[in-house]
Amino acid sequence: MVDFISLAYDDSNSATIYLYGATLTSWICNGEDMIFVSKKAILDGSKAIRGGIPLVFPNFGPWEKGPQHGFARIKRWKLISHENSKVNNESRSDATAVLVLDDDEETRKMWNFKFQLEYHVTLSKNSLSTKLVVLNKDASPFDFTCLLHTYFRCPDARQVTISNLKAISFVDKIQGGKEFVEERDYVSVAELTDRVYNRTPSEHVISHLASGRSIRLMKDNLPETVVWNPWAENAKKMADFGEDEYENMICVEAGRVETPLVLAAGDRFTCSQMFNVVG
Repeated sequence: MVDFISLAYDDSNSATIYLYGATLTSWICNGEDMIFVSKKAILDGSKAIRGGIPLVFPNFGPWEKGPQHGFARIKRWKLISHENSKVNNESRSDATAVLVLDDDEETRKMWNFKFQLEYHVTLSKNSLSTKLVVLNKDASPFDFTCLLHTYFRCPDARQVTISNLKAISFVDKIQGGKEFVEERDYVSVAELTDRVYNRTPSEHVISHLASGRSIRLMKDNLPETVVWNPWAENAKKMADFGEDEYENMICVEAGRVETPLVLAAGDRFTCSQMFNVVG
């Protein structure tokens, strides 16, 4: 049984996607992996992968009906298509993969709706895009929240900066869910951080990532931006995360999590994010 697939654009640009959770665990851009996965991550399908880009659906955070962050990241997805880049007439095509998750008896015990999720991954020379499509196949409407939980690699989390969050209100989960307004031009972290920034712009630049690079994050239909780092105190509490690894990762997560989206029977919802290396 195949556990993961590899996407190749060329010798220096590739990606790896596990079928368990449809979790992208590597994005090598010009020879450098931009994605963080813990050295202690469990990759045998027994729990969510600690790192990469886990897919959060149908619930963000603790969930009374099932596991935290929902079931999408702990279900085995079906690979529908997988095509590496090809050169035609001196032009090179993108590398692409499409994975699908359908409701089953296990999901319906937690969340009794018929649905289909499609996950599209597209890789090119300096960019990676991920698109999630939610189809309501039920006779009734359902509501959900969703998020693309991206872990970025960095040499020093304290040096990472995130643009376009100034004057944005955010919920600080570390301070009991109190709401504040961001005053800084560029957001950085120097302690345990878990913030949901609401109604954010569609673009952020995240600087000082792997090899000092900057990435432009462009998101569509994902109005919130979550910034998370467990820092030393919480890193020690996670069995699948190294005690010092918090220094080399930061999560900047595009999501729709503030207000559940109601999807009518037969309707479709599409959201996406794209990363471009810009420096």
